[in-house]
Amino acid sequence: MNDYFPKSALAIGAHPDDIEFNAGGTLSKWASLGTKIFFGVLTDGSKGSWEQNIDQIDLIRLRKTEQLNSAKLFQAHEVLFLDAIDGELEESRENVKEICKWIREIKPEVVLTHDPWKRYRLHPDHRVAGWLVISAIVAARDHLFYRDLNLAPFRPELLFLFEADEPDHFEDISQSIDIKISALLEHKSQHVSTMDIKANNDLNSEIKKFSDWVKHIALENSDRRYPCESFKKLSHL
Repeated sequence: MNDYFPKSALAIGAHPDDIEFNAGGTLSKWASLGTKIFFGVLTDGSKGSWEQNIDQIDLIRLRKTEQLNSAKLFQAHEVLFLDAIDGELEESRENVKEICKWIREIKPEVVLTHDPWKRYRLHPDHRVAGWLVISAIVAARDHLFYRDLNLAPFRPELLFLFEADEPDHFEDISQSIDIKISALLEHKSQHVSTMDIKANNDLNSEIKKFSDWVKHIALENSDRRYPCESFKKLSHL
């Protein structure tokens, strides 16, 4: 547990709701202390439903709206969308360039994203997201990358990797876990598929069950001493 909070933070997730699941409590706490929060979402969420007959265009619109509504709870200054196809995120030069642009424009003190070194990870977008952001940080700091952007190079001070294979940094979210949960619940399209909130049951009891699960995971992250979110922290970027 520590009292550190950055002046600005850019959290980048593969899908709508990834940031909230993995860093929502930390971002909420930092926002309350004055950190300027920015969200970056890399894919359109178009595969995120178990409904057989859902219109994917409608799903994309819905997930973007849900992400914007959720970000309001963090007082986010901006939500950036790369709009890559869900499940097909690529570590392409174009994608690295766009994220490099985000970093040079926002100048975040801290960047947060997926740990690409996480063992036994199934979802390809999470792996690729981590590699993309790390490549973009290197590009953003060095002036000879993407000179056509006409943006000055910028080097973030810290990189926080969530879903970390070997976490070494823990943020106490005792006072912000309820905001994290509320933000997650804004992603209503994910209630059934991701949060196991069953629509045909009593909604209040289902939400309580989900909230209890989130709190349980947060306690597990800290050996049950206090609810927290865990990260691998990299400096000297």
